[in-house]
This record gives sequence, structure tokens and C-alpha cells, in this order.
Amino acid sequence: MSEQKLLPVPSGLAGDRADAGLARLMGISRSAAAELLTDGHVLQNGKVISKSDRLIDGAVLEVTFPEVVNNLEIVPSLVEGFKIVYQDEDIIVVDKPAGVAAHPSVGWDGPTVPGCLLSLGVQIATSGAQERQGIVQRLDVGTSGLMTLAKSELAYSRLKQAFRDRKVHKVYHAVIQGLADPLAGTFDAPIGRHPKAEFKFAVMNDGKHSVTHYETLEAMKAASLVEIVLETGRTHQIRVHFSAFRHPLVGDTMYGADPTLAARVGLDRQWLHAMRLSFEHPTTGEPVEFSSEYPAELLHALEVLRG
Repeated sequence: MSEQKLLPVPSGLAGDRADAGLARLMGISRSAAAELLTDGHVLQNGKVISKSDRLIDGAVLEVTFPEVVNNLEIVPSLVEGFKIVYQDEDIIVVDKPAGVAAHPSVGWDGPTVPGCLLSLGVQIATSGAQERQGIVQRLDVGTSGLMTLAKSELAYSRLKQAFRDRKVHKVYHAVIQGLADPLAGTFDAPIGRHPKAEFKFAVMNDGKHSVTHYETLEAMKAASLVEIVLETGRTHQIRVHFSAFRHPLVGDTMYGADPTLAARVGLDRQWLHAMRLSFEHPTTGEPVEFSSEYPAELLHALEVLRG
């Protein structure tokens, strides 16, 4: 629920700019007052005012405080294409569509994997931070495919260790611009936060050790389909490595992909799909393997490129 306050303008603030006067009247920063005014949350005698308007002696300010959204709360959400591939008492493997985040985070108000599971009545482990409970691996919002979560506390601790020890085999398919030379190889280049862009990563001398193996499956006129095996699991690793070596993923305009080509194939996200996932079951010790098919939008893009 939003909150409202009625505040009479004292004579001492009459004639002041609205942002400065409101800040003094409410004991908040001028920038916070300016934001309320810019967003239309302040009325003077019933009329919306801007931050540069002047306060009137004896006028009544009506200030509405918008409801604060807790972005870390897990909100139930049903998303078309979200599938449970496998589950037992300890683990659950899902096929995640693009547009679904691995877990809640500040600044993200869209659907999440835990939210999708909650809507299906699935309980996951309680280990980890509130917004990451049960999360043992992550996929980017714009990446589709297989992702595993823990349902029991024992599975959570063992799977986290398996990922740290690189005992989980992860295979991705991607479509990159151009043709990789050589057709198969390894990127061994450290990755760190981009020095000039907050949400991006880059190959950096002081970054974390990052290794990506790839093999070309199909060459087309403007792009290539490649199979990728991750040896390490850094944020945006595949996207950063291929971009750094001048073969960005088709559709990945954040990392330098051609926006004209992305529009031609109908993609507003990177052509990247988590195809196969295999590991030892955390409680039985038996090997398990899961696979996923390309979603419709990636199939369509591939058909256009082949055409």
C-alpha cells in the first residue's frame, strides 16, 4: 500500500523551489525530493508540481510515497515453456526459458526460477541467502536450457562442492557470428568485471581463471553453430570469451553482436542454450544426465541463418 502525507507550507519556505523546500520540510535529501516531484507524487493545492515550481505560503502539499517493492522476495509466477525435467527428494532439474532469472535480485522484477517452482508447489532447499535458497548454478536471464537446484540440505552442500570441483559436465550450444578459426579450440582467458560498464564482464589481466572449450558443428553464411563445454563457470563466460575473440553470439548486442542480424533472425537475446547436464547424484552417487531441445525462437533463428 502507498502512503500519503498532507503537509502545510510554512511561511519560512514560501517562494522556495519545490525540491529544496520539500527536502527541508520532510528531512530528506534534495535528490529524493526531486525524484518524488519528477514522478508526479507531489500535489500543491491539488495540482501536480515540478521540482522547479515555487512553494506557496499556506498551501497544502499532498505527498504520495510509492509502495516499496522487495525485489528479493520470491513471487510465484507461471511462465510458458518452463518445464520440470526431473525431480526426486534431493534435486530438481528444470528447462528454463529465456526471460526467467535464476533467482531474485535487486533491479529485476520479472519471473524467477524459484518463483516458477513455487507456483508449481515445489519446495527447494533453504540453504543459502534468502533469494538464492537451493540455487547451486545459474543461467543468465537471456539464456535458455537446463538448470539444477537442490531440494534437500545434503544435496545442496554436495552439489555446490561438485560445481566448485568442476565435476559437473555442462554442454551448451551457441550460434556465433562468423566462423571460428580454428574450428575447434579452447579459450583460456581470465574474466573480470568490465571497467566501464556495471553489468558487463570482460577479459581482464587481473580477472578469474576462465576456460571454455568449443567445437564447430555447422558453418553457415553469416554464422556458425558451435558446441561448448565449460571447464569453469564465470558469469557471462561464453558470451565474454566469444566476444573478446571477435565472434559474439548472434543476438547478443550487449557484447557487440550486429543488431541488424539480430533483427533479421528475430532475436532479442543471445543465441545460447544449455543443452546437456550430467553429474553424480548427490545422495545416491549414480551418474545422471539430462538433455534439452532448442526452444522455438532459437530454431527459427537457425532456420533463417541456414536459408
